[in-house]
Amino acid sequence: MERIHSINPQRIAWCCADQGITPSELAFELDIAAASIERVMAGEDGITFNQLRKIAEYFSRGVLFFLETGPVDEAQVHTPQFRTLANQKPEMSIKLKAFIERVEKQRAVYLSLCEDLDDNDRPCFKPPDLPLQDPREAGRIARQWLGLNDENSFDDYRAAVEAQGVLVFRSNGYNGQWQIAKENPVLGFTLYDPTCPVIVIKKQDWESRQSFTLFHELGHLLLHKASSIDDEQDFQSHEGREREANAFAGHLLVPDEFLARIYDADLPDDVSQYDEWLKGQRKAWGVIGEMILRRLLDAGRLPQGQYKAYREWWGQSVATSKDDRGSRKYRHREPKHVFGNTFVRTVLDALNARHITLAKASDYLDNLKISDLHQLESHYAGL
Repeated sequence: MERIHSINPQRIAWCCADQGITPSELAFELDIAAASIERVMAGEDGITFNQLRKIAEYFSRGVLFFLETGPVDEAQVHTPQFRTLANQKPEMSIKLKAFIERVEKQRAVYLSLCEDLDDNDRPCFKPPDLPLQDPREAGRIARQWLGLNDENSFDDYRAAVEAQGVLVFRSNGYNGQWQIAKENPVLGFTLYDPTCPVIVIKKQDWESRQSFTLFHELGHLLLHKASSIDDEQDFQSHEGREREANAFAGHLLVPDEFLARIYDADLPDDVSQYDEWLKGQRKAWGVIGEMILRRLLDAGRLPQGQYKAYREWWGQSVATSKDDRGSRKYRHREPKHVFGNTFVRTVLDALNARHITLAKASDYLDNLKISDLHQLESHYAGL
């Protein structure tokens, strides 16, 4: 089989270093003879196109990337936002890095389509000024800015944030390019941009858990004006910016007037009954029981020992919900769940205005089949 000899070994070496692996480990991962990779790196021999394609796909690059001359310009390959996240989590997996880059590309697609459409009605990101050291007041201002009612679901929260010019993506529950692996501890991240920031939330067992992730990441946007990536440990942090984002999310989701509606005298003796005790509030406010209990703890209305006991019970008793397995019966709606209404409507508007082809629209919407794409159009048309 014909071999390609114009491969730039510097670019393979850069990708390996960027992902924290050696060329030998790359060869093992892709089932390519180590000797073949060694000769390519030494500039002595080439590899087949199929082998080069496997390397390109592994690093989420195009084949031409490895045929270009000269060294890699990291400033062009990785945005400042990407580098911020990579510096926060140096151990980030290859798949997660590729996921972040895909999110950045989707944002670029969105902005390009808005420009083509000359869309003056596109939500504009104009964040309010929030007091960093007063999470209670920051939460109050943010709730007003978002126009939230007393009762909200995750979808309500997401729509409110999107209406303020923030794209909100959520990973899906299926193995593919828009999934954050369940074993990956990352729960969410935000890519800051003064005109079009993006918040990404990992799909979790309960949407109410996603609500806290959404507003924790919004806290980084509004309070810190910075990109951030957060795992379970960050959400439990009591220091620095993570503590500030947690406090902001807590006061936004469960303000003091909400806490006043809870009667301490009704607190069950058994922590396993706490969720049932708070069932009405959890449903109305779209939050998990732990969020409410944390606010009660911070308000001095729940002993630390009981809060800790509840967390231990909850961690041992929670089973994966059916929602995590999902069904692909409504495949045509998946882009809406992953990319949100703002992004999907923009793609469909561009398609209807003939700024993009069906093939392009399919590509932007997670490679929907054309038949599914037409179903999605009908769904948005209310047919």
